[in-house]
Amino acid sequence: MLKLYGHAVSNYYNIAKLAMLEKGVDFEEVAVGGDKDAEYMRKSPLGKMPFLETDQGFLTETNVIIEYIDEVFEGPSFFPKDPFARAKVRELMKYMELYIELPARRLHPEAFFGGKVSDEEKADVKVLLEKGFAGVSALAAYDPYMCGKELTYADFYSQFSVGLATRVTKSIYGWDTLAENPKYKALLGELGGRPSTQKVMADQMEAMKAMAGG
Repeated sequence: MLKLYGHAVSNYYNIAKLAMLEKGVDFEEVAVGGDKDAEYMRKSPLGKMPFLETDQGFLTETNVIIEYIDEVFEGPSFFPKDPFARAKVRELMKYMELYIELPARRLHPEAFFGGKVSDEEKADVKVLLEKGFAGVSALAAYDPYMCGKELTYADFYSQFSVGLATRVTKSIYGWDTLAENPKYKALLGELGGRPSTQKVMADQMEAMKAMAGG
């Protein structure tokens, strides 16, 4: 059986987990913490999570895990059959990761962990996020899903990558990005009604409570 290693708080872990649940793949979750010993690094050379254990070895990086399970296992595919449409899904996934997720991550210490980010850093990140959100909005169809009528892996990224970033912008800047994009807000509501999403989010909340000591 496949084993998905990571932590339920991690949005990247949850993207992979959601994809596997929607695909209908049997897998075991293996919780890993902050201790990165030699065995951990053998499985994930840069110490990142999630990583996936298969019969043939280990795979790292969320998009790689998604593409592997999509190609190898039976069940619905969340990539379109048309090559151009499939490329557009990957394009949106990359935009969300590079231009929203990564800049927003620089603000996580203050948004979530009681730390402090400098005003200069906040100003720099806001410029990047404004460009990122504009770029994603320009590419997304919201009809009703990110890429049109059909659910795709881009929607899974939007749930746990962009969705997290909207919480960051509100916490740090008082910037309600959901209010500015009611179509994306409606999409989050649609995705939030799916049993797989509800399970992943419930597990995430439990993990966050445990991390906070409650």
